[in-house]
Amino acid sequence: MPTRDKPEFPAGTPDETELYLRWLGYLRGAVLRKIEDLDDDAAHWTPDGRLIPLVGIVNHLTHVEWRWVDGGIRGEEVSRSEEEFRPVDGRTVADVVAAYLARADHTDEVARSMPLSTPCRWGEGTDLRWVLLHLINETARHAGHADATREMLDGTTGE
Repeated sequence: MPTRDKPEFPAGTPDETELYLRWLGYLRGAVLRKIEDLDDDAAHWTPDGRLIPLVGIVNHLTHVEWRWVDGGIRGEEVSRSEEEFRPVDGRTVADVVAAYLARADHTDEVARSMPLSTPCRWGEGTDLRWVLLHLINETARHAGHADATREMLDGTTGE
C-alpha cells in the first residue's frame, strides 16, 4: 500500500507557503501512520459508533482538501456528504490512502502555483493563506482523532 515515510519534524523556512505545506505534510503523515498497516476490516472499525473509523478520517480529509482547494480557491463546484465519514462503497485502505496522497500532491501543487493572498470564494476575508491554516487545523484535529481510534482498536500508540 502506498504511504509516505515518516516526515521530519517541520523545519522553519522564510517561505511562508512552504512552511504551511511542511506542517500540513507532517500532519498528513501522522494520519497515514495510523492506518497504514491495518486490514480493511480493522480500518472500518468504529469504537461504539461514536468516532469516525480510520478509513473515514482519511476519506474525510481527502474531501476537505478537495472542497477548500478546488472549490474555495479554484471556484469549481464541490459538495459535502455525511457519507464521506463512513464510506460503505467498498473502498479499501489502499483506495483511500492512494486518493489522499493524490489529493495532497494536488493541494501542494495549487498552493505553490499562486500567491497566499489569492482570495477564497467562501468567507469574508479568507484567502489561500487562511485555507492552508484551516487545512492544518482540520488535519491536526483528525490526527488526534486517529490516535484515539487506533489506540482503542488495538492499543497502538505513538506517532
